[in-house]
Amino acid sequence: MSGKPRLTYLNGRGRMESIRWLLAAAGVEFEEVYLETKEQFEKLIKDGFLLFQQVPLVEIDGMKMVQTRAIMSYIAGKYNLYGKDLKERALIDMYVEGISDLMQMILMFPFSPPDAKEKNLESLKERATNRYFPVFEKVLKQHGQDFLVGNKFSWADVQLMEAILAVEEKVPDVLSGFPQLQVFKTKMSNMPTIKKFLQPGSPRKPPPDAHYVETVLKIFKK
Repeated sequence: MSGKPRLTYLNGRGRMESIRWLLAAAGVEFEEVYLETKEQFEKLIKDGFLLFQQVPLVEIDGMKMVQTRAIMSYIAGKYNLYGKDLKERALIDMYVEGISDLMQMILMFPFSPPDAKEKNLESLKERATNRYFPVFEKVLKQHGQDFLVGNKFSWADVQLMEAILAVEEKVPDVLSGFPQLQVFKTKMSNMPTIKKFLQPGSPRKPPPDAHYVETVLKIFKK
């Protein structure tokens, strides 16, 4: 082991992408192992690596961690991205949970049947512009600070930045009515660790394509 966190997942976004984002934002280099066959996945289960028979799997600090939320809480705490006290942590948790609900729609979008794609896209746009982004626009406007919680860069900021870019891929003008979020996006994009992650050749994965969908179904379908 090199001492770097080791991430086991498919060579695509999925549930691992938020973990990649968080590690990258914290300035942490990591290694990746890509699953390509059902047999590889089943071997991980057989060897007892996957507590609940699910990936993502992150090996960090001598632990084999599963469950996206638990992994990210650990990384956020370890790298000082989780607030200064319980109240700030509770706010970060609330914001992250909200953004995760929106991200779940994005995660499932590539698996929509062709005839449902347009309807699901409309639903994503409606939720982003009416339910989720207004919350963060209001928070940033009310406290007039650069970051969501405690005027300090946190996990919540990373998660929101990931969500903004993911929604923009589907709905390019989604931020047109959110001036605070436009400023936030620009500031986040210029943070050195995030700027590096957004460059070509970084561990950031491209939007899921047909090959990714096919691989997911091949490996995880019962």
